[in-house]
Amino acid sequence: MALERTAVNPVTWSVEMGFNQGEVVSGNTRTLYCSGQTAMSSDGKPQHDGDMAAQLALSIDNLEAVLGEAGMSLTDLVRLNVYTTDVDLLFQHYGVLASRLGAARVAPTTTMLGVTRLAIPGQLVELEGTAVA
Repeated sequence: MALERTAVNPVTWSVEMGFNQGEVVSGNTRTLYCSGQTAMSSDGKPQHDGDMAAQLALSIDNLEAVLGEAGMSLTDLVRLNVYTTDVDLLFQHYGVLASRLGAARVAPTTTMLGVTRLAIPGQLVELEGTAVA
């Protein structure tokens, strides 16, 4: 059975912000649960201290690398959790994330949470995803 995704949006405001309220996925054969991805280099060193836009871009790159290693891409993302130490600052740079998702033509269900800190000091944002293909 081919993968089928059906958006569930009893309200429409979220679609304008780039995410669905819910999504029914049927016929799936594989599900990938991605650990939180931050602005870390390939050798595990934190990057872009204090630069939300650069950290967000590298976090997306790192999420895409995990997806790619599993033979998937952003188009397969059905769930995205966004953790940040500064919600207001993240909103100023949210276009970095929204444009990447828009280019992939995907609007995964999304939750954004403000947290006191992330595991690695200096990190401002962390992306955790679930993909189905």
